[in-house]
Amino acid sequence: MPLPGNIEAVTFDVGGTLIQPWPSVGHVYAEVAARRGHSHVQPEGLNRQFANAWRRKKGFDHSRRAWAAVVQETFAGILDETAVGELFSDLYDRFSKPDAWRVFEDVQPTLERLRRHPLKLGVISNWDERLRPLLAQLRLDSYFESVVVSHEAGYAKPACEIFQQAVSRLGVPASSILHVGDSFGEDIVGAQSAGLKGLLLDRKGASGVGPSILSLNAVPDMLGIR
Repeated sequence: MPLPGNIEAVTFDVGGTLIQPWPSVGHVYAEVAARRGHSHVQPEGLNRQFANAWRRKKGFDHSRRAWAAVVQETFAGILDETAVGELFSDLYDRFSKPDAWRVFEDVQPTLERLRRHPLKLGVISNWDERLRPLLAQLRLDSYFESVVVSHEAGYAKPACEIFQQAVSRLGVPASSILHVGDSFGEDIVGAQSAGLKGLLLDRKGASGVGPSILSLNAVPDMLGIR
């Protein structure tokens, strides 16, 4: 599936595309809970409940309040609300640390290949104030000319406005920007509605929605970059 030859910039989603919680959301939650004396909490149950809470979220704005609600739902039936409230600040801070995250193995090789060519690189992410310092600590920030974060932009994907801010910062036509992300609704539908090209990253090959790639390594190949 080759891409059009007029691509001048490539933007990326972050969570699930460039990085993932490590070893998992549940492991990090359980670790923080154990530090607060709740050593019985098991990662597997937390992973299931987090996945359900994440699927049910609506109007999520990445504020501390919104995250606090998701955390409460994740611990429901495991810890009482007071205990969860007491550990929330520690948990929020934990996810600002680089060792709570893993950079996917295909990220840096792909970014290195792309930046050796006259392409502008950027980030368009639904995230909060922790993202910019985190990208710096993970040594990813230097690859990107533009980083647009929903917390700062005032809009979250799939809203056209967040993509339009990226277009303005990159200074190239929307139609010459390829956006890569792991959410069909947020990344692909959002990008296309704003006039960008969209490419779905489906690492598990399970989406069943339109054309997709299994690895970021495919992006330079599709652009004819060797």
